[in-house]
Amino acid sequence: MKKILISVSLLFVMLLGACSQEESSKEVSKEIVVPTSIFSSAKKDSLIQEEEMKKSIETYLNSNERLSNVSDQFDDVTNSDGNLNKENKKKLKQVKSLIRENDANFSSYISHNTLPSGYEKASQRIYKYIQGTNQMLEDVDQAIDNIDEDSYSDLDIDLIISKDSNVSGREQKKIEKFLDKNEIDTIAFGRGN
Repeated sequence: MKKILISVSLLFVMLLGACSQEESSKEVSKEIVVPTSIFSSAKKDSLIQEEEMKKSIETYLNSNERLSNVSDQFDDVTNSDGNLNKENKKKLKQVKSLIRENDANFSSYISHNTLPSGYEKASQRIYKYIQGTNQMLEDVDQAIDNIDEDSYSDLDIDLIISKDSNVSGREQKKIEKFLDKNEIDTIAFGRGN
């Protein structure tokens, strides 16, 4: 009887181990796909109509959200096993580059065109908030790298936190209120798929 109980227990443990190994393999083999579309416009010195502006804001925010979600996937991989393989390091670098390009493209668009009434201030607020958030995340990543290299100081974190007053819950609420008022659909700020 004792042998049967031990055999059944051993078989159960082996099955659990096999299932766990299978799930782990699925997680590692899940490929991270980098979005390729970001906000882009060649318009300069143009009068932008309201519908086009709404679409531009939507594209900018949605592109940023998708890129941020992919960046989070890389963080998950790093947190689970500590390292990114060569291919994923290249993809992460591409994501960071696309985030910067998305910000730069939108900044150029709102700076070099005449925006519809009521959109200039809000567009600047949106840009400063998103760009500031992206910069803050990049600075935090750099601070974490510095911790890994033992060159961390409390001053680093204090500088990151105090650096940008455009990144706050209050600013986000103003942006969301503007988006709602102007019926701009976006997946940013957890608003949808």
